[in-house]
Amino acid sequence: MPLSETHFQFPNQISRYNGKVRDVYNINETLLVIVATDRISAFDHILPRVIPHKGQVLNQTAAHFFQAVDTIVPTHVVAIPDPNVTIGLKCKAFPIEMVVRGYLAGHAWRVYNSGKREICGVELPDGLKENDRLPEPIITPTTKSMIGHDEDISEKEILKSQIIDPDEFGQMKYDAMNLFKKGTEMAAERGLILVDTKYEFGYHNGNIFVIDEIHTPDSSRYFYADGYDERQLKGEEQKQLSKEFVRKWLIENGFQGLEGQKMPIMPDEMLELTSKRYIELYEQITGEKFVPADTSRIEERIMDNTLPVLNEILKQI
Repeated sequence: MPLSETHFQFPNQISRYNGKVRDVYNINETLLVIVATDRISAFDHILPRVIPHKGQVLNQTAAHFFQAVDTIVPTHVVAIPDPNVTIGLKCKAFPIEMVVRGYLAGHAWRVYNSGKREICGVELPDGLKENDRLPEPIITPTTKSMIGHDEDISEKEILKSQIIDPDEFGQMKYDAMNLFKKGTEMAAERGLILVDTKYEFGYHNGNIFVIDEIHTPDSSRYFYADGYDERQLKGEEQKQLSKEFVRKWLIENGFQGLEGQKMPIMPDEMLELTSKRYIELYEQITGEKFVPADTSRIEERIMDNTLPVLNEILKQI
């Protein structure tokens, strides 16, 4: 059965909070046990129904990429004890998400199509079409929100407000671009284009770590490389792997997260389609067959897998 919410009690647990997708357990202000549920969000709202296997896909996709980049940027990952669980260092999260865009798609296209030629202080040239490749990748930061809307913010505004130290922001920009370069290369090897993605960073013991997730279908947008140029020339919609199709479904059903709008309920066929899309991306980007974990007693499974690993880590710190 899908995992909508968890209520564990781990050793040395101080607190627990629910993110939009993950339930996060604070272990002695040192570690986080991060459980990827099957919740899905769009337009910064959690949808009423959960997506089968989505949490496993997210956690295992993120684990795949965290392992691939840990020689480039320090990551928060300590252990992956269960298909839905990551144990990570407890970092002080920076209040900014670093969104890197290589193509004009999604939110950036909606802003551009409204007539604006600047996003987050970055000037964009005239004459671009939806899904065109940008002259070079750009960073369009957003403020980080746990429950409400993330908001675009420029580098100038970030530095003027002093919410992040200039040197730390410079390091985050450098790391974000290196991560995007690596993600782009890995996607290309699998016949995909990494269109845009977001990174979150945290501070721990004097170092900056990449945290949360990277290059997953929740944080990233992918196009299939085969046929991309032809589709652009013809003005056709790109074949993509992301949750943009969920956003489009919501828009078609009258919801964009705006005040007064009622969120539609996903029918069973849409839930099944969404689950298949997530699994498809996992298999496409990793080159591995997705093996669904047993969900018949999922909370017991998670505890049985996580507890011994967590106890062993606690002995060593």
